[in-house]
Amino acid sequence: MAETRVGKTKTGTSVRREAVAESGTPAITFDRVGVTYGRGNKTTTALVDFNLRVAVGETVALLGPSGSGKSTALNALAGFVRPATGAVRLAGRDVTDLPPAKRGIGVVLQSYALFPHMRVYDNVAFGLTSRRVPRGEVASRVAEALDMVGMAAYGKRLPRELSGGQQQRIAIARALAIRPSVLLLDEPLAALDAQLRQSMLAELQRLKEALPDTAMLYVTHDQGEALALADRIVVMKDARLMDVDTAENLWKRPPTSFTAAFLGGANLIPCTVGRVVGTSALVTFAHKTVSVEAPQPTVGRADWAPQSKALLCIRPHAVKVVGLGDRDALRAKVNAAVWRGATTRLTVSVHGLPDQVIDVDVPGATTYDVGAEIGLRFPEPAGVLVQCP
Repeated sequence: MAETRVGKTKTGTSVRREAVAESGTPAITFDRVGVTYGRGNKTTTALVDFNLRVAVGETVALLGPSGSGKSTALNALAGFVRPATGAVRLAGRDVTDLPPAKRGIGVVLQSYALFPHMRVYDNVAFGLTSRRVPRGEVASRVAEALDMVGMAAYGKRLPRELSGGQQQRIAIARALAIRPSVLLLDEPLAALDAQLRQSMLAELQRLKEALPDTAMLYVTHDQGEALALADRIVVMKDARLMDVDTAENLWKRPPTSFTAAFLGGANLIPCTVGRVVGTSALVTFAHKTVSVEAPQPTVGRADWAPQSKALLCIRPHAVKVVGLGDRDALRAKVNAAVWRGATTRLTVSVHGLPDQVIDVDVPGATTYDVGAEIGLRFPEPAGVLVQCP
């Protein structure tokens, strides 16, 4: 992999990867994988009928709340847990019963899992020496991996002499040293502070560009990380795959109310569908009729029908605060106002929408009194339709 980028002779591994890419065989395949823990009445279902294919060079994020099954899917691929049903394949080869060490996968964990008594060089070299790579080659590959993560000068240090971000880079270098065709990252930035997370996120973006033939599976509960890194996002809930698509499609046209709310915290406003023409529709809510996007429903879901109930998905930043006398303004009352730095998040009740509150983001630190009456204006189109659960 790395040798072909620096102009050296292609290895057998590099040739095999190119053959896989040209044949269209997925780098990763989950085929109806199910995972359970425990026995009898104490059985816990951790993953249900999970199907996913990841192409060579593709980065896929598994996104969901705690307990959604995303880390279980990664562990099944890594070989840390044995699926109760289904099969796991790497480049078309069934590895369901193969030990982790024989799968050739690079794994980066949230805890870093560095050996505290080993210096950085030895930590990075560990996977290579375990595979009995010749000593001379170990040195060059460790140097290459450390250089890729910007840690070439730190080979003689112990993990305790490094910052959290530096330790995470070493964990990534150790995973890359074996030149894996598949790289798994399980919440790799969760233990870092906010500023360090942003720095490491930029490093991972750079690393992704430097590894065009490496498939990555990235587990996270942070939507910002998923949107920044992933070619596709898998949204998970209750041990099941809910939705999968490109980051842009899931953001702009979420297929389900769960994905709309979880990915970006969208407002979901109950509405009644009126006339539908192509991918546009007129809907009514709060005694107001607006034009919205009506994307083609996904397989297994009904088409938009006149007078049917639906949800209008609109992001907080898209709603504008205007004067009460503004034409077409909806009347609302401020329930809460929280300054968030670049924006102030308003939580408001809309007249005509009983028991419904929506979030509105306004720029800067604008002051709004709780109980104040304001006007709201929706964009054109006003949002996108999502089917009721």
